[in-house]
Amino acid sequence: MEKWVCEVCGYVYDPETGAEDAAPGTPFGDLRDDWECPECLAPKDRFVPESQASLIRKNPHS
Repeated sequence: MEKWVCEVCGYVYDPETGAEDAAPGTPFGDLRDDWECPECLAPKDRFVPESQASLIRKNPHS
């Protein structure tokens, strides 16, 4: 399962370990719609797949 990265603070949601209100093994897509980043409280729609996050960091102005 792919990890997801918060665009605001860089927190990484790892489905294998879960997070607050998310049991280990919970895919990102199965998180409730109002789930927020446990670090900065950014909404779920501010997360990107880790594979895309690395591209954003390399090319922040593209």
